[in-house]
Amino acid sequence: MLRLLLMRHAKAERSQPGEGDVSRRLTERGRADAATVGAYLQAHGLAPDAAAVSPAARTRETWDLVAQALANAPQATWDDRLYDATPGDILKVIQRTPATAGTLLVIGHNPGLHALVVGLIASGTRAARQRLAEGMPTSTLAAIDFTDQSWAELKPLSGRLERFVTARGQPED
Repeated sequence: MLRLLLMRHAKAERSQPGEGDVSRRLTERGRADAATVGAYLQAHGLAPDAAAVSPAARTRETWDLVAQALANAPQATWDDRLYDATPGDILKVIQRTPATAGTLLVIGHNPGLHALVVGLIASGTRAARQRLAEGMPTSTLAAIDFTDQSWAELKPLSGRLERFVTARGQPED
């Protein structure tokens, strides 16, 4: 079984005049939320074996805070293809994941990330699918499980949405 964890970056500051979007940093709330999601991953046995992160400042900072909460955080890969990515771009990054990784965490941006989650799942709990239909706010984590596939073979409508949680509204387990 493969587990894909897709996370939208935590809440970021607005762009300042003359500053590019890629330079936006996390707000205080965003930093707290990223740490909360990291603690959730650790507490629920969802720690990744590999991590692919957009090179934007807000995604890198999100990863740093998530990683601090993990007992054995993997070395992240900064992938330029994840910034301003389409669902297809993100899927291509995922498909290049080494076979040794059973759980991959991708930290990226909307709208591509949300569209990819929607496009990958064929089933899941009703509650998780309902929350997904409402959107993917900052600091949201989607956990999708795949059976009988390798990362390279991953295709749309082949996963099961196991969890869909936000730092502000985690369901009880």
